[in-house]
Amino acid sequence: MATTDLSRRAFGVLAGSLAAASSPAVALRQAAAADRPLGSSTFGRAKRVILLYLYGAAAQHETWDPKPAAPAEIGGKFKPISTAVPGMQICEHLPKVAAIADRLTLIRSMTHPYNIHSAAYTMSGIDKVDIPMELNPFDARHWPSFGSVLDYLAQKSRPDAPPPAIPRNICLPFRFSARSGQFVRGGPYGGFLGRGYDPVCTDFDGNAPRKVGRWTGNNLAEVSEPYLGIEKEGRFIVSRGSQPLPQEQLDSRWSLLSRLAHEQRDYQTAAAPRGHDRFRELAYSLLTSDKIRTALDIGQEKESLREQYGYTLFGQATLAGRRLLEAGAQLVTVIWDEIQIANSAWDTHFHHYERLQDELLPGLDRALSTLVRDLEERGMLDDTLVLCLTEHGRTPKLHDKGANGVGREHWSDVYSNALAGAGIKRGHIVGASDKHGGFVQENPVTPKDILATIYHLLGIDAHTMIPDRLGRPLPLVSGGRVVHEMLS
Repeated sequence: MATTDLSRRAFGVLAGSLAAASSPAVALRQAAAADRPLGSSTFGRAKRVILLYLYGAAAQHETWDPKPAAPAEIGGKFKPISTAVPGMQICEHLPKVAAIADRLTLIRSMTHPYNIHSAAYTMSGIDKVDIPMELNPFDARHWPSFGSVLDYLAQKSRPDAPPPAIPRNICLPFRFSARSGQFVRGGPYGGFLGRGYDPVCTDFDGNAPRKVGRWTGNNLAEVSEPYLGIEKEGRFIVSRGSQPLPQEQLDSRWSLLSRLAHEQRDYQTAAAPRGHDRFRELAYSLLTSDKIRTALDIGQEKESLREQYGYTLFGQATLAGRRLLEAGAQLVTVIWDEIQIANSAWDTHFHHYERLQDELLPGLDRALSTLVRDLEERGMLDDTLVLCLTEHGRTPKLHDKGANGVGREHWSDVYSNALAGAGIKRGHIVGASDKHGGFVQENPVTPKDILATIYHLLGIDAHTMIPDRLGRPLPLVSGGRVVHEMLS
């Protein structure tokens, strides 16, 4: 399917996001006021969240948990470097992040039993996942991502509120896996709440001048890789199918659509998909407002700041994400996504070190370090939760792939994540892996625990119940705990 078709479809299908209260923080706190823990200074600390999602699974050894004393076939060839925190070391190819490590908490004991690329599990905390679910975002078994839950709670507290000028839940740079060329994956979507609670996804309009060889499993394919670099003229848009029409024409179409929708309601059944009205209302709001287009206009930023974020798709999307938060979005998800083929992004089965050194680590280093500094300088870091997450880790032992270099395979027994901002301890490490980075040695933390902690920081009790498609009450997170060890 052509990219333009994908963009129009993404707008028409996914534009229904978070038609919620005009004051998101107040709405969410009201929704959970009865469950507020006594004496908790971090409950409700976060006003907004930015999630940097490293799809494909970042290797713990080559990011946050180096093992220099391990044998070479385990520890690898990269060396650790010291950080701004005495005793804390990270990979040598993250020097800019090392300089701001005193703002971070590293979790070195992440673990779960699902050794597959399940972004949906990481973002929703569903009890069980499998590969058919991973490869089908519309599988009826999916639970809602935490961004969709935030929207649902806010909309429930103010059901008559009009859609906000800036959607509260936005995903960049484009709909997840829209350009993978092979798989369509579950992830940051509405699950059993319905597609009306999916995020609004932007699209990217620009060129990637650098090409690289990617091993497909059968042959080497040449790919234009925007995560290696993009031209400065590249821009983020809501959708190629969402450009403004004359107001008179829009009003006429909206009036007709509203009359048709009113007639249709009498014939809808209880089993009809939820969220159609929200799709229409939010689409109209986006078409008639310039606020989101202004927020996405990264060309308004100083050239020096754009360079600090990095002229890569990930760097510029992260900058756009910060602008969206300033404009009023509550959750922005920036995904380092697959391009054209599988075994790309952070899924380093092949050419592990070449890709990490030339593409992945430099791009992450610039974007994450600049985001933290940028938020801090704007007075936003204390109430903005910064998440740098991945879905699992990679095998402690390297695998020789011959002409395709070495690689690390999937490994969910232990891996690492990084967090900063609202309510998060500064310069701190939670948990530990064993000497080879293969298993948890102390304080296991699961994706469900991370979600429970996110909800806590947003002022929501993770035991809050929401209805599934059959109206059965289910908890936001089943079995997760708030990780108080990483809270300030």
